[in-house]
Amino acid sequence: MSIKLQTQSYLTFKLQNELFAINVGDVLEILEMSPITKVPKSPAFMRGVINLRGNILPVMDARNKFAMPDAEFTIDTCIVVLNIDSGKEPLLVGAIVDSVQKVIDIPDEDIQVSASMGAMYREDFITGIGKVEDNFVMILNIDKVFSADDVYAITES
Repeated sequence: MSIKLQTQSYLTFKLQNELFAINVGDVLEILEMSPITKVPKSPAFMRGVINLRGNILPVMDARNKFAMPDAEFTIDTCIVVLNIDSGKEPLLVGAIVDSVQKVIDIPDEDIQVSASMGAMYREDFITGIGKVEDNFVMILNIDKVFSADDVYAITES
């Protein structure tokens, strides 16, 4: 069983024009885009794998997970390496995002749970909505968005 550090600090990133956040305790590093090796018969959200210091890192397309249209990669497109709770050993996965913004602090009292987001996104993907300056940021539950079952699906195909 892995234990993850949860803080009030969040890494913010963009997909299309939407701002999302992931708890920094779930983020291991941010990589520049690199060539991705496709895996035959993998699900559409699974872009493939990359070599991360001698280890195979499955890479998922965050846009696809949120039913957003594909977009060309830009200089800002990057891979966020995440630590997913698999219930067993730590599981690393890469998530392609349009651009990483910054690390921000959002106190728990500034995070609201919103059932209305279920109309746009799967309810279990969003843990809450934070207000940062004049913007709203959707805080993700990465263990649901990028689940261990998704990773196992590619490794078994």
